[in-house]
Amino acid sequence: MLELPEVETVRAGLEQFVVPVVVDSVDVVDTRGLRPSGGLEDAALFETTLSGRQFTAVNRRGKYLWFILDDGTAMLAHLGMSGQFRVSTQHAPQHRHTRIVITLDDGRDLRFLDQRTFGGLTLAPLVDGIPGPVTHIAPDPFEECFDVDEVVRRLCARRSAIKRSLLDQTLVSGIGNIYADETLWRVRCHPETPCSRLSQSEAVELLQTACDVMAEAMSQGGTSFDSLYVNVNGESGWFSRVLDAYGREDEPLPPM
Repeated sequence: MLELPEVETVRAGLEQFVVPVVVDSVDVVDTRGLRPSGGLEDAALFETTLSGRQFTAVNRRGKYLWFILDDGTAMLAHLGMSGQFRVSTQHAPQHRHTRIVITLDDGRDLRFLDQRTFGGLTLAPLVDGIPGPVTHIAPDPFEECFDVDEVVRRLCARRSAIKRSLLDQTLVSGIGNIYADETLWRVRCHPETPCSRLSQSEAVELLQTACDVMAEAMSQGGTSFDSLYVNVNGESGWFSRVLDAYGREDEPLPPM
């Protein structure tokens, strides 16, 4: 599943291309592109509601991103394992995994592709700036509202394993297996160590290291292992070249 650096890379690319642009028309090619997957009636409502709206911003929390619409609502996107947005000319050939085509008034298409269909788009109201379906998701470490002291307090009070807690999106969002493994490697902490064994300073270091790792990944466009994750212009990220821990089972250890 795509993690914060990949989603942020996509968000930044989208904002560059589609803000401020008006939606001319929408075609739900495959209803599996809607989340939750709906029928033809849901597709028709999505198409008519989004048509004519203007994208005013593209925001993110953790692994979710959303387009702010000019009526104060949002188009929420979860990319799952293989969701992609591609900006293309309207006459470009349609990829076989295209689920939704959003035709823009500037002559381009915004296309949502998803090979494994675990992601999807939905229209949602905003609650204090956050789409209703994801208000239960905790702030991620790059948000101004992220309260490191509160997260440290909650983290140190847990008896569960550290990696399991880092993956808990209701504690801190955006971190998945890749960046949890890289973070734990850098702080030299075993993934099964109980959180309650962490001192306050160790917990702060853990969260700061997670920020550092993800910031480095963002600077390289995220982590791409195959064509299932690319930016809106089709480019891959390069952070996979410098991974120290994730996916390196049975390989020689990198320098300490």
